[in-house]
Amino acid sequence: MPQWHLQGEQTAPVMVLSGSWQARAGNIPVFPKDGLKKAPGAHLSFQTSNLQVWDTGLVAFLWDLKRVAHDAGISLDMQTLPGPMRQLLELLPEVPDEPVHHKTARTPFLETVGNHAIASMTEVGVVSELGALTAKGAVLTLLGRSRMRMIDLLANTADAGPYALLIVGIVNFLIGAILAFVGAVELQKFAAGIYVASLVGIAMVREMAAVMTAIIMAGRTGGAYAARISTMQGNEEIDALNVFGIPTSTYLILPAVLSLIITMPFLYLYGCLIGMLGGFVVAISMLDITAAGYFHQTVTAFGIGQFVFGFTKSLVFGAFIGLTSCRIGLKAGRSAADVGIAATRAVVVGIVGVIAIDAIFAVIADVLGI
Repeated sequence: MPQWHLQGEQTAPVMVLSGSWQARAGNIPVFPKDGLKKAPGAHLSFQTSNLQVWDTGLVAFLWDLKRVAHDAGISLDMQTLPGPMRQLLELLPEVPDEPVHHKTARTPFLETVGNHAIASMTEVGVVSELGALTAKGAVLTLLGRSRMRMIDLLANTADAGPYALLIVGIVNFLIGAILAFVGAVELQKFAAGIYVASLVGIAMVREMAAVMTAIIMAGRTGGAYAARISTMQGNEEIDALNVFGIPTSTYLILPAVLSLIITMPFLYLYGCLIGMLGGFVVAISMLDITAAGYFHQTVTAFGIGQFVFGFTKSLVFGAFIGLTSCRIGLKAGRSAADVGIAATRAVVVGIVGVIAIDAIFAVIADVLGI
């Protein structure tokens, strides 16, 4: 067991250390703050003849002693300690340094708003530049001069298209069924149950199919793109591509964006049909409507212009989700936690951006009278 005690004359006290002082044993004593009250002399030496094995546990004990001696005005005779112990102890100050508290200046409100505005506009410019490089890569691909691998495009297209049919179908079917159920409850009051077909058809073709499909793809595919590219960033694969002179906009981003641009219109049409099917199932089961009547009312409720409008929105949604997700992945950090942060941010930005773009399309449609 580690032991210590003071002995000697009042004018020349001696600290006697004995036993085994090892921190891993967990029995290192703490030197009390009043441990030198019985040593009023101005000089304290050590006796270590009975000292056995020791490590940093003894150094920590002696540091406590050193600080207490400094406060009591007693000097320590370090020459009576073993050489390695003395060298370690001399590296430690008598008094621990006080922590430095840095006062952070508060940024004025207008300056904060301005900084956020500038950062947002800068990010918009970066995404726009990335979109321009991607469009240039697409043109070069058509000319046969691009460095994009077709196998990457096919793999991304399969992931963003056929593999997403199940969740897109389930969500749009339920959306169409909900619209038909709510419409049937209200329209039955006016003996206009047949117009449930018009309600579901117009809502799915004009808004719900494109928006819900885009939200699904933002959460499913956009998050996956951001996580994949941020993982490559952490593994220094992006740096390797830059060293070899391979542009990331062509090699990584172009296949991802093109796959969404290609598949989103088809997923939109698929969502429209499945949503109308969901409305058909609910309308037939709740209302006195024949299948032929429901089909006729659906066909006459809207024209081809509504499909063109929704088709255009799906293209814009696909390009937006692809570009923003890849951009978020490229600017992510290099740790494992940054991968999750990038994926979460890509999903949030994708969903909010889709809703915002849909609002802009609604204003444009109102101006154009669509």
